[in-house]
Amino acid sequence: MTRPVDSGVIFIARIALAALFLWSGVMKLVGYAGFVGYLQSKGVPFVQVAAPIVVAIEALGGLFLVLGFKIRPLGIIMALYAVATAIIGHDFWNITDAAVQHDMVIHFWKNIAIAGGFLLLFVTGAGRISIDGARAPRSGLGL
Repeated sequence: MTRPVDSGVIFIARIALAALFLWSGVMKLVGYAGFVGYLQSKGVPFVQVAAPIVVAIEALGGLFLVLGFKIRPLGIIMALYAVATAIIGHDFWNITDAAVQHDMVIHFWKNIAIAGGFLLLFVTGAGRISIDGARAPRSGLGL
């Protein structure tokens, strides 16, 4: 069980992560052809299957974060997604331009840090300010 202050902090963390993924998912959807082209340029196999899955993960994942719905399994899925996008999208080891490589290193480690945040959500759960929290049984002792 989390304290009320903990639930508030978890809620803020969920909203911060959701903003990133909701925005990114919507932008991919709005510029879908460009996004598909980007995936093709990165050598992603089965782009016609991968692209809608990516958009769904980002948009639905963001929505679930806001609502606090199924946060523990979502935390694992989103952590794996963040690591996969770090490896595929920010492959600094393949970049020869020093300035671009530096930028990619930063983005790579940013994604790894985001994965860490999702792993923390896996451990903590959604907190009380969530659908998951509303559905959780409460102790009669106020714990």
